[in-house]
Amino acid sequence: MNNSILKIQKVTKVFGGLVAVNKLDLELAEHGIHSVIGPNGAGKTTLFNCITGFYKPESGDIIFGDHLLVGMLPNRITYLGISRTYQNIRLFSNLTAIENILVGQHPRLRAGMVDAIFKTPRMIKEEKEALEEARRLLNFVNLKGKGDLLSKNLPYGDQRRLEIARALASKPKILLLDEPTAGMNPSETQAMVHFIRRLRDELGITILLIEHQMRVVMSISEFITVLDFGEKIAEGTAAEIQNNPKVIEAYLGRGAASGLSQKQAAAAA
Repeated sequence: MNNSILKIQKVTKVFGGLVAVNKLDLELAEHGIHSVIGPNGAGKTTLFNCITGFYKPESGDIIFGDHLLVGMLPNRITYLGISRTYQNIRLFSNLTAIENILVGQHPRLRAGMVDAIFKTPRMIKEEKEALEEARRLLNFVNLKGKGDLLSKNLPYGDQRRLEIARALASKPKILLLDEPTAGMNPSETQAMVHFIRRLRDELGITILLIEHQMRVVMSISEFITVLDFGEKIAEGTAAEIQNNPKVIEAYLGRGAASGLSQKQAAAAA
């Protein structure tokens, strides 16, 4: 892949006797929308944790531009340009929406303790710019006018968008979205699909997506990687994946693929 922005090479992550990710190869095309799918326990979130530095793989390389990420601290990886959201929303519930976004800007701020104590011109200027950027991101995620609300008091869909705004605050080149439509109704899901496209089209961000709703995956993904028991079992476009017998077997069980028509297989996938 000539325009790849992230390369994962032979990455293996083990917990005790469980191999959660096994010798995984994956390349992420710049400015693309790439989905990682698979049954529960397939290793998807473990992969995200390896990319973002929360887990250190036992072996393999993760390469972002000129940087080797394995062994790097999460805050450094965020600073380089990789940010994420979580399957279970992890907002600071007793902070306002605007405060949550300001927290997300922390890796990019330069003022130090001395600046804070003496309220230096640099500190004042940076605070003003950070607040302006936080308001801009609120508007971008359609939360204008809700900046002073505690995040715990926002509707569920708004909390999802706020978490993405906080991730955008660090100015990522790659955004990892872990089940962004989880718990959403159909209209909220459709709005999120359009929003993810906006992230790529308007901000130029590369998207790596974990998602269980196959309608979402098939409608939005330009490339899909399928994991099962930590191993890659298939990779390709939506059309290639939805008719792949290995993918159908992983979701429905052994022997299911041979008994399905192409139309049924697409629905199952």
